[in-house]
Amino acid sequence: MEYLIKGGQLLLSLSLLIVLHEFGHYLPARKFKTRIEKFYLFFDYKFSLFKKKIGDTEWGIGWIPLGGYVKISGMIDESMDKEQMKEEPKEWEFRAKPAWQRLIIMVGGVTVNIIVGILIYMMVVFVWGRDYLTNDQLDHGFAVHEHFEQYGFRDGDKILKIEGETPFNVLTISMDIAIHDARNIEVLHEDGSTQTINLPEDIDMTMFTEGAMRGFVPRVKTKIDSLTKGHAALNAGFMLNDELLSVNGESVEYRDLLLDVMKNNNNKPLVVDLIREGKPVTLNIPVDPTLGKLGVRFEGFDTDKIQTKHYSFFESISEGFSLGIQTLGDYVAQMKYLFTSKGAGSVGGFGAIGGMFSPTWDWHSFWMNTAFISIVLAFMNILPIPALDGGHIMFLLYEMISGRKPNEKFMEYAQAAGMILLLSLLLYANGNDVVKLFTGG
Repeated sequence: MEYLIKGGQLLLSLSLLIVLHEFGHYLPARKFKTRIEKFYLFFDYKFSLFKKKIGDTEWGIGWIPLGGYVKISGMIDESMDKEQMKEEPKEWEFRAKPAWQRLIIMVGGVTVNIIVGILIYMMVVFVWGRDYLTNDQLDHGFAVHEHFEQYGFRDGDKILKIEGETPFNVLTISMDIAIHDARNIEVLHEDGSTQTINLPEDIDMTMFTEGAMRGFVPRVKTKIDSLTKGHAALNAGFMLNDELLSVNGESVEYRDLLLDVMKNNNNKPLVVDLIREGKPVTLNIPVDPTLGKLGVRFEGFDTDKIQTKHYSFFESISEGFSLGIQTLGDYVAQMKYLFTSKGAGSVGGFGAIGGMFSPTWDWHSFWMNTAFISIVLAFMNILPIPALDGGHIMFLLYEMISGRKPNEKFMEYAQAAGMILLLSLLLYANGNDVVKLFTGG
């Protein structure tokens, strides 16, 4: 059921954004009296699930849920309609229109995606506000990834200032370092002392390569939330709500401490001291398990601690606009990680996108993810790759600057090459999803 709910949200989100994107092309094309032959949600190779001719345009729904399209007369696009291009240009065709009109038609889809993303953020901010967490609510500080310990961070740290300013939301610290180039961090250690830590300029790339992108996560107690049948903890007599205190004499009050202790006690029997209903209990595990084989899940961070800042209607316009622009900037900034061997392996397809959605139907989460995907679609579509809007825009700009149209045969070859490239990327990304599914990556 969880996969159906996630899949349903993904399908609804993409369908909404695809239709709006294509309307971004359709409306200016009709404004400039350009004929639209087809307007489709999803692709209709060989047959359609639904179609209806209204005027000059066939409206329909295809059976391949990989996108959508508008087929504009007199344009070399994914339909690869070469026969039409052999005839003399008609006044209603795309190729007969001035370059500036063709440019507006092609930019329309990306423009709509940007506007839609920002408008959704404005709506979300107005309806739900923005969540944040301060140090006052972060009772136990952060569990710090071992990569950051060399710079002076310690488990239990709280973030006082980032680049000299008090953060609105301390939970963004990892993103601030990896994406926003935060290098000067003032922390409050668990012992009450403060320290200003200056990180190296290349910390963002080392975070990525060392698997430390989630460098700071709220520290949680080792209070058992669930047990897995057939694993060591349940067999040894652990019970729900048990609070672990120590393993082989070493403190495991927090989950991060337990992970370290389990590594140090590999291949050793375990003596676990815990509190059960206010009373001390000692349990023995004769075989050494890893944490995964132990079969224990702990209570997560208390989300009731998270606060919400609410905005008036006019405040939400400004805040939503800023959030949309920041989201676009953050996504572009993260592209630097893609051009690494690890980054290439982390590219995901529809499975990865679907994984962003909540396993229960949550409208707040749905609209936040839809706004993000809309911004991402805008950026991806503007890339100067033939078969994408950005490829058409690139050739139109060349025409406007040079005063010459690219050769139509060249455009056909470029479109075909672009489609092959996009299909290859699609197969690669979704192949990564399949590999991760079976490997647990």
